[in-house]
Amino acid sequence: MSFLTVHRVPYWALLVALPLVASAQSAPARKLDFGQQEFQSRCASCHGRDGKGNGPIADLLRQSPPDLTQLSKQNGGIFPISRVYDSIVGDSVQAHGSRDMPVWGQLYRLRAGEHYVDTYYDPEAYVRVRVLALVEYLSRLQVSAKP
Repeated sequence: MSFLTVHRVPYWALLVALPLVASAQSAPARKLDFGQQEFQSRCASCHGRDGKGNGPIADLLRQSPPDLTQLSKQNGGIFPISRVYDSIVGDSVQAHGSRDMPVWGQLYRLRAGEHYVDTYYDPEAYVRVRVLALVEYLSRLQVSAKP
């Protein structure tokens, strides 16, 4: 007995399934880059897709957004992780003076409540995951200090 008669798989199902299986195996696996996705959805409108401060609404802001690819270079070749993290979260706005950049920490806390609704959750963990993904992505955008 063949596999098809033992398992009673209709022939038309094989005709439908085989092309799907073949295309799934030939398609390259996409690597999920959460930091890049978060940057593109939250930051690129001002800072640009490349992080250079040339986003589509940059001209509408009172102050031009900084070139985020130069953060390490402007900090003696060391990426300022803590400063970038604090700037994104924005909880200590007084330290920044007035700011055009949204306070993402507050927004992420609200989104955590929307996401988890009645389930117990730690809003600070939700914020940390997103902000650290952004910080890590920004660290990858840095230009090298080599001449």
